[in-house]
Amino acid sequence: MEKYKKIKTFDDLIELEHGKIGTESRNKYEEGAQMFIVSEMLKEARKDANLTQEQLAEKAGTKKSYISKLENAKGNIQLSTLIRIFEQGLNRKIGLTFL
Repeated sequence: MEKYKKIKTFDDLIELEHGKIGTESRNKYEEGAQMFIVSEMLKEARKDANLTQEQLAEKAGTKKSYISKLENAKGNIQLSTLIRIFEQGLNRKIGLTFL
């Protein structure tokens, strides 16, 4: 607990736990965090559309198991596939921001 006494911000905590920006450990953490965000967005959009994973997969031209993996942040997704799932399967547009 001693190492946490100087923590003042969330960024300080992330740096302490996962390393500085650009390190392998931090990059792995950031990748996992982004995948979690995408998975939650997909799950919420699917539920808002009142679709099952199977129905979404059929509309998007993929498999239910793939949708399940994505919703559980277990799959690796290509941008083209993500766009197809949201646009064809959920009738939603995707916007990207590069930082």
